[in-house]
Amino acid sequence: MGDSSTPAGDSAISGDLPQPCSQPLNVLSDEFYRARLSDAAKTRKADGIRALFPLEARSGLISLLAGKPNEETFPITSLQFTMRDPSSAEDIKLELTEGELHQGLQYTPTNGFEELREWVFGLQAFQHDRQKGEGWTVSIGAGSQDLIFKAASALLNPGDALFVEAPVYAGVLPVFHSLGCDMIEAETDAYGICSGSLRTVLENWPSTRPKPRALYTVPYGCNPTGMTATLERRLEVLELSREHDFIILEDDPYYNLYFGRSDRPPSYFTLDRSQPEVGRVVRFDSLSKIISSGIRIGFVSGPNVVVHAMDQHTMAVNLQPSSLSQAVTLKVLKSWGYEGFALHTSRIAQFYREKRDIFEAAMQRHLAGLAEWTKPEAGMFFWFKLLLDGDGDSESLIRTKALERGVLAIPGTVFLPSGRKSAYVRTSFSILPAEQVDEALRRLRDVILDAR
Repeated sequence: MGDSSTPAGDSAISGDLPQPCSQPLNVLSDEFYRARLSDAAKTRKADGIRALFPLEARSGLISLLAGKPNEETFPITSLQFTMRDPSSAEDIKLELTEGELHQGLQYTPTNGFEELREWVFGLQAFQHDRQKGEGWTVSIGAGSQDLIFKAASALLNPGDALFVEAPVYAGVLPVFHSLGCDMIEAETDAYGICSGSLRTVLENWPSTRPKPRALYTVPYGCNPTGMTATLERRLEVLELSREHDFIILEDDPYYNLYFGRSDRPPSYFTLDRSQPEVGRVVRFDSLSKIISSGIRIGFVSGPNVVVHAMDQHTMAVNLQPSSLSQAVTLKVLKSWGYEGFALHTSRIAQFYREKRDIFEAAMQRHLAGLAEWTKPEAGMFFWFKLLLDGDGDSESLIRTKALERGVLAIPGTVFLPSGRKSAYVRTSFSILPAEQVDEALRRLRDVILDAR
């Protein structure tokens, strides 16, 4: 895989992507999704108070509804912060208005600030060519992890099968384990999910057993492999989702961290719009990699019924995403606009491209002949295979011997739903300065040589 000096922009896509057409879309019906909700989702009820929150915005209405604390009792009276301007790289000061601060300190709607949700609708049109009124909606969550769990809970019963690309983001495995799901590994390579292998599994699925209800994937800069799925593979997986009736859970925290040589391929969410049946993709976006991981803001875009079921889950668990995080986030996003957002994310992608190149140069110095890898085109990770003798399992070497030498990495078995042995290792290139990268890989080289 190659790289470029300038990461692909928001309008850059590859392949002959169909443009939005004037013909009505064949959007799957609400009944389609209601029939596919989990038993738990079907039994959840809306909070009788929170369900009425949106009515408080009605002009002229005097609300006696909620037990909200009076803002006059809040000790925080102002909030200012400094932000880097993406157009000039200079620091600028922002301050929440009195109304913005009051909103940020108060209970607010379960699915997020209305203004932030509208901004997200606009972003999905800007980046993914999706328009309101096409059978989908958005909801804000406490990071995409929060939303992934609620989507899985809304769609999967204990014992249900789902496809999980393998290797896979390790943080999602406890989600599916806790729900009692049967995880079926979907084989991947450098081009994405191996659609041919997936088709074979589906066409030979036992007739006595229900087929998988969903497929989970990280299609750009996959954690851990760094893989970005090609347009062809995405279209093939979408076709399989229609033929075999499953929902695609598109987890996409690295969409804006794409720095490949080729134009960025379109998202599943974009491609879904041109399908004979529209609505088989639930998309998860995160601001953790582009604004702040600690601010814990993510958003889901998906079918109305599914997102509504997720909102009812939120009502019962954590009421809402953080109001203050939303207020700060919205202030930043409004100050940028969509073009400023694109400029900011382009610069971040360039930053990580340079980090990747530094890391790979150190890998060439220290690990050439001892490991094999493919250069990632997005994200923050290198996934490499250790050329070890014997069974080739990296776990004891990485967990014990590497740690004893003062270097911490993650063995490949952690990223496999089956937990089987793996010769692979995941390392992150996002934070360390060049001199620490060099020293870490020098230490790892010594560990590998001792084990051979």
